[in-house]
Amino acid sequence: MPNIVKKTTFPNLLDLLAPHSCRSCSRIGKPFCDRCKNYIILEHENYCPNCKSLNPTGNCKNCPLLPPTFVVTKRGTIIGDLIHDLKYNSVRALAKPLAELLDETLPVIDGKVKIVPLPTINKHIRSRGLDHTYLISKHLAKLRGKNYSVEKLLLRKTSSVQVGSDKETRKAQAKTAYILNEKLKIDHTATYLLFDDVWTTGASMSACLKLLRSAGAEKIILSTLAMSTLDAKS
Repeated sequence: MPNIVKKTTFPNLLDLLAPHSCRSCSRIGKPFCDRCKNYIILEHENYCPNCKSLNPTGNCKNCPLLPPTFVVTKRGTIIGDLIHDLKYNSVRALAKPLAELLDETLPVIDGKVKIVPLPTINKHIRSRGLDHTYLISKHLAKLRGKNYSVEKLLLRKTSSVQVGSDKETRKAQAKTAYILNEKLKIDHTATYLLFDDVWTTGASMSACLKLLRSAGAEKIILSTLAMSTLDAKS
């Protein structure tokens, strides 16, 4: 069993001497090795990110207003470090293993699927040199095959930052943070897979879900890599 422990989010010193080292076990070769990735997949249990209850089917009995919702793991594990390194240290190589975790833990979805990443603030994309949710989504679509595509159906309207805000502030910010991309139309034959990297209070996901539904999307699935176990500041 690999030693899955929380490590520093700064790039390892080994990365200066070798292509990459695993952020979890320090094995040289990849930023997140297959051994550690497979351990997370084998230990995976799906939870409802809203009420925190075990939710094996994705359809939470306690939260009937939510569409099917799938979570890779709880926040505070090594996944949080991987997301941080991808977002803030621009370690692009981490997008693929994160997408592989999604691929292995999401159910089979029949028919056409359009992955809709929650949009990142433009100034963050410019400063980091990447859009992490879009990059993960592109890898996921490639892993899943020709029926999958990525669609930027949502756009960021404001540049408000939610990190450090409480639940009520996040809700207020999220209501005006996103708009629909008017250049794109809803495909009523497709399933829309709405994806965000971390679910803290659910304010952003709820706001974007409301926009998709108002635009006429009928089949929607929610997906996130990590969920907060508390409705606390994050």
